[in-house]
Amino acid sequence: MNTLAKHIEDLNQELSSQLPQEILNAFGKSIEDLKTKRMEENSIQIGDQMPEFSLPNALGTIINSEEIFKNGKVILAFYRGSWCPYCNLELKFLQDKLSQIKDKGARLIAISPQSPDHSLSMSEKNNLEFEVLTDFDNCFAKKLGIAFRLQDFVLPYYKGLGIDLSDFNKNNENTLPVPAVFVVNENKVITYKFLDVNYMNRVDVEELIEAL
Repeated sequence: MNTLAKHIEDLNQELSSQLPQEILNAFGKSIEDLKTKRMEENSIQIGDQMPEFSLPNALGTIINSEEIFKNGKVILAFYRGSWCPYCNLELKFLQDKLSQIKDKGARLIAISPQSPDHSLSMSEKNNLEFEVLTDFDNCFAKKLGIAFRLQDFVLPYYKGLGIDLSDFNKNNENTLPVPAVFVVNENKVITYKFLDVNYMNRVDVEELIEAL
């Protein structure tokens, strides 16, 4: 078992002991419903060219893909938001491995639909040393086929836990990206892809680094 997976297992046990079974059942039903959409197959694939993007970072500066890709390999890590404990774990592990990523000549960029203010708070809290971009309304994620609308039956449970997506994402869409990680080379071609509609499953960071 990879290191991140072990920490996720611990988090699963912790949440299972804290959350009512009704909530856990709703989250499980949400995941099972997503599996029927076959997003792994219907999203952008290895060998495809990554579309261009221009997205603001946590300080509001626009980051343009043309500038990024011409400097070498890029890891694009899509996460749901700073409210997601699984996303925070993944970003922490990526930060811990940042020097190895840079040694491989790659740049790491994280992308979520949450507003730059929320991203800035998260970056400062977790001492992140890589760009965290805002994909407003999941427009970029939708191009890649990795965005979905959170089901109506699960929304009350999110709100009950204090997760107000309209505040985080500054819209009323209730759309999120599936956690996904892509490696894109200098020719903008995708050479590695991780995507799992079960948000509890995350990329093997060691495997990701080997793929660079």
